[in-house]
Amino acid sequence: MSQIYGYARVSNDRQTLDAQVAQLRVAKAERVFQEKVSGAKPERVQLRKLLDRLEPGDVLLVTRLDRLARSTRDLLNILAAVTEKSAAFHSLADAWADTTTPHCGLMLTVLGGLAEFERELIRARTGEGRTRAKAAGKKLGRAFKLTRTSSRRRDSAARGAR
Repeated sequence: MSQIYGYARVSNDRQTLDAQVAQLRVAKAERVFQEKVSGAKPERVQLRKLLDRLEPGDVLLVTRLDRLARSTRDLLNILAAVTEKSAAFHSLADAWADTTTPHCGLMLTVLGGLAEFERELIRARTGEGRTRAKAAGKKLGRAFKLTRTSSRRRDSAARGAR
């Protein structure tokens, strides 16, 4: 029998999950996975547990998309994991984000294309910037931590240790 699982997240310990949990319960979530962790962190333990638990026909329910993902790419990756499990996704505040409707499939395809296009633009701009910097004689990469003086001290100490 399919289940409705809710996911509630806040970014820090000072915030409360109460409002999200209440909304998810009203929307018939049978179990709500909760965590207090920044969405920017790649490892969200409760989200991973929820995704691992999903079975065909189950629904992942959130109050808003930003509670689930911090970027379009992150959202698409999570939704791909949901789809692989033959489960569905629904956001209460974002009517178009309901994978049980054909409209959502169209929106996700468009979002996926836009995310891919954005990644390619960033890659191209970064490459062009590197080329210009190299042509201008700039060194790329991290700055050295050692100064010339500390480097000489280290070298002389290494020679003395031999």
